[in-house]
Amino acid sequence: MRTRMKTRHAGVSVLMALALLSGCSDVNQLLGNEESVDYKSTRRGEPLSIPPDLTQANADPRYRAPASGTTTYSQYQQQGAQAVAQPQNTNVLPERADMKVERDGNLRWLVVQRPPEEIFPKVVDFWTDTGFTVKTNSPQAGLIETDWAENRAKIPESWLRQVLGSVLETAWDSGEREKFRTRVERVNGHTEIYISHNQMLEKRTGPDNGQVQWENGKEDPGLNAAMLARLMVYLGTDVDAARKLVQQAENQPQRPAVQQSVRAEGAMLVVSESYDRAWRRVGVALDSGGFAVDDRDRSAGDYYVRYVDSDTGAKNEEPGFFSRLFGGDKKASATQYRIHVAAADDATQVTVLDANGQRDSSATAQRMLSVLKDKM
Repeated sequence: MRTRMKTRHAGVSVLMALALLSGCSDVNQLLGNEESVDYKSTRRGEPLSIPPDLTQANADPRYRAPASGTTTYSQYQQQGAQAVAQPQNTNVLPERADMKVERDGNLRWLVVQRPPEEIFPKVVDFWTDTGFTVKTNSPQAGLIETDWAENRAKIPESWLRQVLGSVLETAWDSGEREKFRTRVERVNGHTEIYISHNQMLEKRTGPDNGQVQWENGKEDPGLNAAMLARLMVYLGTDVDAARKLVQQAENQPQRPAVQQSVRAEGAMLVVSESYDRAWRRVGVALDSGGFAVDDRDRSAGDYYVRYVDSDTGAKNEEPGFFSRLFGGDKKASATQYRIHVAAADDATQVTVLDANGQRDSSATAQRMLSVLKDKM
């Protein structure tokens, strides 16, 4: 991982002297230790307003974020192996029996035996308390999307950062930005929660690496799992119990076969899974693929999405990524489609329908299916 430091020639000596005078007397503090997740949003906004028909849970101590955590799933597992039992406070909640983690291939999700009306606002609070600005808060669509944020814990510790960090916090940058999507869905009387994320990586180009270009990174299923475990703790599960529940979901069937074809009846994906599993997987693929999901109807098998085709003949310029990173979304030009999921014998078919409900086999529809296949 590359770490950059924005140079500030003027006044650095003065800042260092002030920091040393007011700073650390402990050598270990200067050297620093491994940090936990510490997200800082790239955009700050007003405190999030929760819809009036949903209950605000900020005052409930059961739903306060854990004080520490880990950035990746492997680190989360290592922490579990090294965990030392701590004295229990009488105010600490007992292990909850109303939550479990399920898995299908590399996809994990949380099942909570509580209604979405109760869970949704608490998930919103989880993201804001974790350090994110919430960009999309749609109870109707069951969607929560954060703005881009930097995990400051990914910046390696050094004595210089320890000395100057509090004085010149913006001097260090991890070169990475992430945003998370959470889908909250009512299924058979309980709530299912799915977490996915997008990543942007900074790339230095041009003479002397003086220009900055942001590129799409690869989604890490382990990071999704780690954030899912943190959400469980936030919702009241003991840390060790959350770890065990995530680990118990490990030995499950791998991802299904997904084939894309153009038949006489039109373009489609054929997923070698039952309808319920395929519906779930398509929903997460839409989240990971960056589709704007306006609504969904599980009984009809429809996701209502908006999609901007980036490959209609004119190549999108890379600087658009930078505007996306700091708030330049252009939703007005997006076309609405329906992603239709239907059972077909022992498999499931996924097709694209236009605004009139007709099968769409255009080049754009085929590209949409390609994105879904890649994310599934």
